[in-house]
Amino acid sequence: MTTILIFFVASWYLSLFFQTFFLHRYAAHKAFTMNKTTEKIFFVLTWIFQGSNYLSAFGYGTMHRMHHAYADTENDPHSPTYDETIWNMMWKTKTIYSAICNKTMIVEKRFTEGVPQWEAFDKFARSWPSRLFWGALYVLVYWQFATVWWLWLLLPIQFLLSPIHGAIINWFAHKYGYRNFEVGDTSRNFLPVDFLMMGESYHNNHHKYGSRPNFGGIRWHEIDPTYQIIKLFNRLGIITITNQKRLEVDAVKKAA
Repeated sequence: MTTILIFFVASWYLSLFFQTFFLHRYAAHKAFTMNKTTEKIFFVLTWIFQGSNYLSAFGYGTMHRMHHAYADTENDPHSPTYDETIWNMMWKTKTIYSAICNKTMIVEKRFTEGVPQWEAFDKFARSWPSRLFWGALYVLVYWQFATVWWLWLLLPIQFLLSPIHGAIINWFAHKYGYRNFEVGDTSRNFLPVDFLMMGESYHNNHHKYGSRPNFGGIRWHEIDPTYQIIKLFNRLGIITITNQKRLEVDAVKKAA
């Protein structure tokens, strides 16, 4: 039982880390830079740790830029304001994401410019053989180590971690929580202490300062775990945080 719980929790946080670090803060917002070799390493690591849930940096980054530009309007790829249920919103998100990845949707250049692409790798990582490989691996792990029946209830979540992470923020962080800033959308800070979403739940802060790598730091209790890793990577020379001076000024601002 312990093995499955460790496996599930590790999968939750590792999948989420590469979503918030690589896809969100890097691909969509360019909150920091990295060289092309490092970028490709993170493409591969994202595939490994998202597995059957792998999300394309190009598809995610482009769609997320559209979300910021059109937040809570009819053109928003995902908004509780225009989607009646969380399931409708998730399906709409999937449809738009797939159209972007497959280049069947015409997207303005401002949303795609500078978003990292590795088309050959994306085609492989998003393929059904890749997803089935990871799915089979998960089933094998549960088959070997799930000693009580209820642990199998975690397996469907394991298959859908990335969509679930996105749905938590795109739905709940636009409906519930508190606001530090009055911005032109419904974004909220869903969790006062973000133990579950690695900084992503400070969504109102993020909509105020989109390119800031630290999603927390506005109030004393808003600690962004991913930002601590970003600072470490910056010190190690793996990445370079952009606009560091401005970001440090932002980091000490308090909500009005």
